[in-house]
Amino acid sequence: MMVVVVMMVAMAAVSIEGAVGGGGGAACDIFDSGGTPCVAAHSTVRSLYRANTHALFQLKRSSDNATKDVTPVDTGFADFATQTEFCQGTTCVIQRIYDQSGNANHLDIAGGGGNYDKRDSPCNASKGQFPIHGSTGVAAYFEGHMGYRIDNTTNVPINDDPETIYMVASGAHYNDKCCFDYGNAETNNLDDGPGAMEAVYVGNSSGGMSHGGTGTGPWIMADLEKGLWSSNLSRSTQTPIQSQYLTAMIKGDSGNHWAIKGGNAAEGGLLSLYDGPRPAGYHPMRKQGAIILGIGGDNSPGATGTFFEGAIVKGISTDAVDDAVQANIVAAQYGR
Repeated sequence: MMVVVVMMVAMAAVSIEGAVGGGGGAACDIFDSGGTPCVAAHSTVRSLYRANTHALFQLKRSSDNATKDVTPVDTGFADFATQTEFCQGTTCVIQRIYDQSGNANHLDIAGGGGNYDKRDSPCNASKGQFPIHGSTGVAAYFEGHMGYRIDNTTNVPINDDPETIYMVASGAHYNDKCCFDYGNAETNNLDDGPGAMEAVYVGNSSGGMSHGGTGTGPWIMADLEKGLWSSNLSRSTQTPIQSQYLTAMIKGDSGNHWAIKGGNAAEGGLLSLYDGPRPAGYHPMRKQGAIILGIGGDNSPGATGTFFEGAIVKGISTDAVDDAVQANIVAAQYGR
């Protein structure tokens, strides 16, 4: 029996390592190989599955309101030449960010909610340009009152079901407003109280319902509704990750357990920033399964930030899978 277990662990390790290098899979291939599949996968930068050839995002230009889907090139990165040609002489916005998981959880411009009752604005596609993998990529660059959302989703965890969420965001473009989130939120666009949502947040919101770490930020926190949390305490010892590109991850387990991880998306590994019980009043969770980006669950639109990629994963990924995903992100060569 011991031999069988050891062989199974070894085979899993080989599968994960193979998915990182040597032309292997991307982030969601790695999650899938660990038995924790992506149920939503979004990026304007690259394919999060090796086999994905479908559109990553949709542009809309102001000159004639025409739209254009941007697909990946052979390397898996978005075809920047398509954007350059389509948007020449005019302004383009990111109209939609497609879900690569096959669940059709596409992110469109968010409608009004309990905090802000008007439709949000889309991101300007020209403002999120940055170097990656020896070329140019386009990120979703949020300047406030910008947000994306889908309320009617497929296969996204609800209630106290376990989930893992990660995003690659900017550690240099952020503010202290609510809320630069990516993740699981209310389906009615209202604040439904503690535990109604679970999203990863990057910024330096502090005081009141924001429970950050040391220094001046940015901190990686979880928006659990009625609170941004970097631990289960009113103030944690989490140190800021002040890198140009950062990986932010939260792991919302069932049974009153959750964790936060983070690291430099351009080099190195992930750090464990918190691992323990949820804050008082947040167990069991009451997640509803909508997906938001750049806003709070009730359409709180004050945050700034930059989103490069992210995924919502069914279940709690292992440390080995998390490390492999981080290695894959670093191999994408953000900033180079």
